[in-house]
Amino acid sequence: MTKCSHNTLILLPQKKNLLRCRHCHLTIRPDELREGYCPECFETKGRKQRDFEEVAAVETGISRYRCEQCGVIIESN
Repeated sequence: MTKCSHNTLILLPQKKNLLRCRHCHLTIRPDELREGYCPECFETKGRKQRDFEEVAAVETGISRYRCEQCGVIIESN
């Protein structure tokens, strides 16, 4: 265990909505979808599937912080 006092905390962003491929069920953030098609379907089957459903992020009411010095994640209600 470290002796860090966690003096400098950074608020981590809340989870955003995700996209789920209707074919392989890969769940991915929209900003990770570079080419507009599912990278998993393309890699495994060579198909450029563009059929996604939006998955809403669950609101937990928990804020997450990361200590800038030691990197530990701290959750708070």
